[in-house]
Amino acid sequence: MLQFIQYLKGYVVIRVWGYSPERFMNLCSNHDIFLWDIRNCGEYYTMCITVEGFYRLKGIVRKTGTKVAIQKRCGLPFFVPRVRRRKIFLFGLLGSLAFWVWMSTFIWSVEVHGNYSVSEDIFMDFLEQNGIYVGMKREDVNIEELEKKIRQDFGIVTWTSAKIDGTRLEIQIKENEVSTGKDGVEGEAGFGNTYGSDLVAEEDGQIVSMVTRAGVPQVAVGAEVKKGDVLVSGSVPVYNEDATVKKYQYYDADADVFISRTLHRTEELPFTYEKKEYTGEEKKEWLVGVMEKEFALRLGKVQYGNYDRVTDKKQVKLLDNFYLPVYYGSSVNREYVLTDNIYTKEEVKTIFSEKLIKFVAGLEEKGVQIMKKNVTITRNNKNKKWLMDMELQIVEQTGKNIPIVKDSAPEEDGAKPDAQAAGE
Repeated sequence: MLQFIQYLKGYVVIRVWGYSPERFMNLCSNHDIFLWDIRNCGEYYTMCITVEGFYRLKGIVRKTGTKVAIQKRCGLPFFVPRVRRRKIFLFGLLGSLAFWVWMSTFIWSVEVHGNYSVSEDIFMDFLEQNGIYVGMKREDVNIEELEKKIRQDFGIVTWTSAKIDGTRLEIQIKENEVSTGKDGVEGEAGFGNTYGSDLVAEEDGQIVSMVTRAGVPQVAVGAEVKKGDVLVSGSVPVYNEDATVKKYQYYDADADVFISRTLHRTEELPFTYEKKEYTGEEKKEWLVGVMEKEFALRLGKVQYGNYDRVTDKKQVKLLDNFYLPVYYGSSVNREYVLTDNIYTKEEVKTIFSEKLIKFVAGLEEKGVQIMKKNVTITRNNKNKKWLMDMELQIVEQTGKNIPIVKDSAPEEDGAKPDAQAAGE
């Protein structure tokens, strides 16, 4: 902004030399004459000064015994007289300025940051379905409504912030795993209902470890459970002196439950595959794109039968955040021929080994413990495929919260509890 104001007012680049250039700069500072972009060139200094400040240098030059010469004139006051005689150029300049002002009223770039579980393609499809797209007018973007819609449609998003910066719409989100309420409060559960929630099993298995923080355990270590079985109940009974149930307090059941189970997985690989063999022939071409249209600057068509294209493309921007719907770059077309090949046993083992390592790494990232692995590779001549059967003995955390509905809430002294009783 300061550079823009200086350009409007006009300034000159001067060269200062002589007896004491340093004293010259000190006196300018004492007389509130602004100097900037000062450079020491050995026998002289160069610096920028406003037009008004330049006319106040006469006394300072005489006192310091220095000499001053103008090297360059910059800014609008010096530019206008030159273009006044060139009316067509002036009209073109004004038209161009009006065009850029009009372009600044649109969104030409949408960026999403902080998304890890939600892919960018899914997020862009969501934005388009909700009327947010590249090329829309800035005034049509409702920031508050967009942030609210993101939180509603993506349960994993716990925080979001959207802002328009120049011609760019920037969306920041924060993801988190869906968690249940930890602080059970009688009559006000984290699921927004009066009766809290139960913790149920997500898979079949045998319980190997269990630590309960809220609720009443329904199973013990060593028990076999099925998917959907209640592990911890959110209905906590309060007893009378005669050991009868006086009432129930309702919480969001919370516990760390680990089960041991067998996980099966099968991977397939065909006997044959097509392999790309590059011929070494390649051709580079330049690209220009406007909005969604892309044009290759080349003569004729690509003569290769099969080829890969590697593209390097950038979006044009005038300032840091003033993006335009114009793209430029280049691409390289590399010719290849397809050949039929047969996997060797060593190649099959290598490919399956990589898949196994990747699968196991994905489980370990989720906190799953691999206790035992049994992997077999067989050849299926009927289907012409290699098969890898994986049998893993794993220990993983299980349990998801299911709201307790009114009809399934336990009775108190022969009667179903009401909201008032649950909130006592």
